[in-house]
Amino acid sequence: PSPTPTTESPEPPSPTPTPSETTASPTPTASPTPSPSSTPPLPPGPPSTVPQPPIVSRVAWQADESLNSEAPDYLEKVKAVFVHHTTQTNSYSCADSPAMVRALHTYHVKSNGWKDLGYNFVVDKCGTIFEGRKGGVDRAVMGAHTYGFNRDTAGIAVMGMHTDTLAASAATTAVARLAAWKLGQYKGDPTGTVQLTAGAAGDNHFGTKFAAGKAYPFQQISGHRDGFNTQCPGGSLYGQLPAIRSLAGGSVTGLTIASVTGASASGSTYYTRSAVTVGWKATTPAAFVKSYELLVGGKPVATVKGNVTTAAATLALGKHSVQVRATHQSGKVTTSPAATVVAERTAPAFTTKPALTLRTGTVNTAAVPVTLRWKATDTTALKEVRLTAPVARTYGPTTGSASHTAKSGKATAWKMTAYDHAGNTAAASVSGTPVILQETAAKKTGKWASKSSAGYLGGKSLSSSTKNASLTWTFTGRSAAWVVSRASTSGQAYVYVDGKKVATVDLKSSSTKYRDAIWTKSWSSSAKHTVKIVVVGTKGRPALTTDGLVYLK
Repeated sequence: PSPTPTTESPEPPSPTPTPSETTASPTPTASPTPSPSSTPPLPPGPPSTVPQPPIVSRVAWQADESLNSEAPDYLEKVKAVFVHHTTQTNSYSCADSPAMVRALHTYHVKSNGWKDLGYNFVVDKCGTIFEGRKGGVDRAVMGAHTYGFNRDTAGIAVMGMHTDTLAASAATTAVARLAAWKLGQYKGDPTGTVQLTAGAAGDNHFGTKFAAGKAYPFQQISGHRDGFNTQCPGGSLYGQLPAIRSLAGGSVTGLTIASVTGASASGSTYYTRSAVTVGWKATTPAAFVKSYELLVGGKPVATVKGNVTTAAATLALGKHSVQVRATHQSGKVTTSPAATVVAERTAPAFTTKPALTLRTGTVNTAAVPVTLRWKATDTTALKEVRLTAPVARTYGPTTGSASHTAKSGKATAWKMTAYDHAGNTAAASVSGTPVILQETAAKKTGKWASKSSAGYLGGKSLSSSTKNASLTWTFTGRSAAWVVSRASTSGQAYVYVDGKKVATVDLKSSSTKYRDAIWTKSWSSSAKHTVKIVVVGTKGRPALTTDGLVYLK
């Protein structure tokens, strides 16, 4: 038969969904001797270096075998595959794909006059592979797809028109798997080149002239237009061929460690006590990955199949370089960037044990302002410090204090746990009881007047404008806070601790405040102390109102 024209022909009539004309070319005039139909079935084809993808048989897609009266022709080997598009509609349901293959079969036989479907395989947009020309999917069956180069090649057609529309990733993945398997039967390289001998004179889409009987270089995965002057497989699909070659015979790409479970990250380093599960990801589909290896210090500690993306390891104490090594079905190896994982079991330490002190702020019997202080360190990497009682809070590794409130008259335990990034822990706690001493509990000198208001602690307070009038409280504790009422007319007071003057406190405030802890003092341990406040008698605003003293025991 004569060659197909250089452009796609008008759409032929065919069953619904309607395919347009195939771009496959007829077989060259020189062809191998057909196998007699009376001979025994041929033995299986040679094994491939890569797994065979699923293929829908002619029986399954209901090929009309009455159209085929001739036996298939067999080649010695498959050196290359040519990729085509069928020029059928792109708007089809994959459930209609078998009918579309049947339409192609009928068209090739009845309209083109060929003895069978021209392509060796047909792939739909869902990635389903259909057996094309009969003779055995694992055999080197001679097709009618690329005029002048049907010998020593196989034809793979993608359903649809891909002149301006990219083929679906499922389709290109299937083409890559199929091409790698078919070439792998004959030790081919999907990313390599090969010499093909022209079976007839002709030219290709790029202007290269072919002389019959002369050898020419081709990519082992080529497009129809590389061997014949046609637009097939369409500009868009042709542009996808480099990616198809890379999938079929390249290396695993985009390989990175995605997670290290059982460890905590600090910056770019992971910390664990021992056991970890490493997770990874790659952009190469799992179908092309032969295996993954988990490497610790460059040595494999676990090997999994290509569809598995996690592996566990138990690490010895110390610093480790952890990587994942992927083996592509082509045999090419890729290793991920390394993750640093430190295994350690040394617990953190509270170099400063938790301690409570009173702080300034508004005092209530149910909420006395306190400050909790601590310092935690770790030999490797401190992660956080958690307060677990009487409330739950979490603090960063550099935080050493926090403001809280405590109920007066109630002993409260403040429990803390330090965590390092490996999961080692250390616990510490402190207990304290805030005690409110009313102003009536103080020893008085000078003139003091009692005042009543719901805003005062216990509803009452003492007020004085008499210079040098004083109140003295005696207690045993480790922290003290003087509680006052404040206004714009409030005066000043001297504060004496254990007989020594330590501060002059001004109670003046632009807004009125009640139960305000205005001054505090703390000690490293609990002991007996006295706090004395003395009225300064400030000019123009001599009065001060005291609401009592709080101490922490």
